[in-house]
Amino acid sequence: MTCYDTSHADRPESLGGGALWRRTLRIPMRDGIRLAADLYSASPEPEATALPVLLERTPYGRRARRGSDQDRGGAPIPWPEDIARHFTEARYHVVRQDCRGRGDSEGTFVKYLGEGPDGVDTIDWLRSRPWCDGRVVMTGVSYSAHVQAAAAAEGVTGLAAMFQDSGGFSSAYDAGMRMGGAFELKQVTWALRHAALSPEAAADPVLAAHLLRVDVAGWFGAMPWRPGCTPLRHLSAYEDFLLEQWRQDAFGDYYRTPAIYGRGFYERFPDAPSLHMGSWYDPYVRSTIENFTALRALKSAPSYLVMGPWTHGHRCETYAGDVDFGPRATLDGNLAPSYLEFRRRWFDRALGREGAADPDSGDLHCAGDLPTVQYFLMGGGDGRRDAAGRMRHGGAWRTATQWPPASTAPVALYLTADGALTPAPPTAAAASVTYDFDPRRPVPTMGGQVTSGEPVMTGGAYDQNAPDARVYGASEPYLPLDSRPDVISLTTPPLERDVVVAGPVSARLHISTTAPDTDFTIKLIDVHPPNADYPHGFAMNLTDGIVRCRFHRSYEKPELLTPGRVYEIEVTAPDTANRFAAGHRIRLDISSSNFPRFDVNTNTGEPEAAARRTAIAANTVHMDAERPSHLRVWVEGGAEALTP
Repeated sequence: MTCYDTSHADRPESLGGGALWRRTLRIPMRDGIRLAADLYSASPEPEATALPVLLERTPYGRRARRGSDQDRGGAPIPWPEDIARHFTEARYHVVRQDCRGRGDSEGTFVKYLGEGPDGVDTIDWLRSRPWCDGRVVMTGVSYSAHVQAAAAAEGVTGLAAMFQDSGGFSSAYDAGMRMGGAFELKQVTWALRHAALSPEAAADPVLAAHLLRVDVAGWFGAMPWRPGCTPLRHLSAYEDFLLEQWRQDAFGDYYRTPAIYGRGFYERFPDAPSLHMGSWYDPYVRSTIENFTALRALKSAPSYLVMGPWTHGHRCETYAGDVDFGPRATLDGNLAPSYLEFRRRWFDRALGREGAADPDSGDLHCAGDLPTVQYFLMGGGDGRRDAAGRMRHGGAWRTATQWPPASTAPVALYLTADGALTPAPPTAAAASVTYDFDPRRPVPTMGGQVTSGEPVMTGGAYDQNAPDARVYGASEPYLPLDSRPDVISLTTPPLERDVVVAGPVSARLHISTTAPDTDFTIKLIDVHPPNADYPHGFAMNLTDGIVRCRFHRSYEKPELLTPGRVYEIEVTAPDTANRFAAGHRIRLDISSSNFPRFDVNTNTGEPEAAARRTAIAANTVHMDAERPSHLRVWVEGGAEALTP
């Protein structure tokens, strides 16, 4: 028997409930810092059997339960040892590690940026252990997906497969930290929440009490924040990395770090199987799809894409926000009996282990070859209210060989000054709509691709006709968002037949403004007709995007606008998949703010992280023959599907 390296491990601990043993590891990094990890095995002497190692790295506590680990709807959230037992019984060793400066690991936590080297050092160390057969598979949700891409971008050796669920940056500048140049304020709410759970707070009761008393909504009304004048001012490590993120508004070296810029380092990623899972109401839609698409094109090993109708990591729920997608919406019971079983079967398949597929199971995941793309097409429900008070939108799983699906093609819908969306290009010599954008009264965020936003914002699908007291910034009498004078709302006539949209969403806008800088936002909406439960109809948000106009030429070199000059800009929103039923309308809302999802442009030309002044901008969208602003969506059947 090979002796275990006791200088980096504690004695094995039996966890009962079956053959499961846990041993604490202290894994050395290249700078001498040691990171704490747990090794789970089916034997107190794991070195007796060399097996593949499943590695999950987390900043949330390696022994803590997380809601995103939900395995089956209605079942208790499993503990880490329950998850580990599932895989050790399938002949894997499992390692769960605290990220640097979190849990029991040494060092200082800096969000995202150091995870690549730490991941490489961890994998190298694991592969040198006698109980590892040389293959390490990374798995995990959200931050535990980000760290996988970070390690892969460093050119790590021995990473045999990746299961990235709801994360893994293709470019944090495009999704996750910024979008279109605007800062995603979920970074703020994340920092506030996890500062209260930090080792520093655990060691200082006064600090912990302060962080728990923070008036988050009040502080959001006092933006922008300045060093020493934030709710994190007594926890400098968190304040420093948050304000640094906020200040870094242009795309430069900060965003080219491999840990948050997979796009620049895909050639370094291992040629290993990868599965990319995401949700239509998740901030990482664009990263998930780009990682899948790029690795599928560059590598010989297979890549797979799974997109559900959920919010961040909530794959076992049938709803997102105030909309329910029906019993077919969950992963468990549809793509596999459970999330654990889905992962276990995929790991077996990725590693070429015997019994990877079960042709008699009858579920989609194991019936023959795994589909390259599995996506949930939202829509098709009756639009009525269910017993829980949610609108029944419905939907069904589909498979495809690529994304966007080969059955779709890009279609342009042109904007008109009288509020129409039409396939016919404009013929008017002059047509436009102008509104005043006041940064002190931004359009409130109402659902969307948001996570970690509580208590000021929540992700999912909501009726844009009916804001209420849950919506930060909304006020009585709670009128529909499109009643605001700073929202341009454009719709098709009621559709004569079902129209399926599946793929990227963007708007090419011809704009001008009275300000040196401003923002433009878009939101794609499925407008349900009125019924007895919703007499005003139901305007369901699908996806939304933003562009900060000083980046109209380049995200690397901002350039202020000339007031009154017309510019052509592209506003990109994350992909979606939705069936617009006959009788529904396709709607596009255009404005200049979406707060608190994104920080608010002051219209002064100053960087938002430092500005103290604001100005009202008169913003214009041009819609004439020479300046044909239009929405671009991918439609099943192409333009003919929208032809009367």
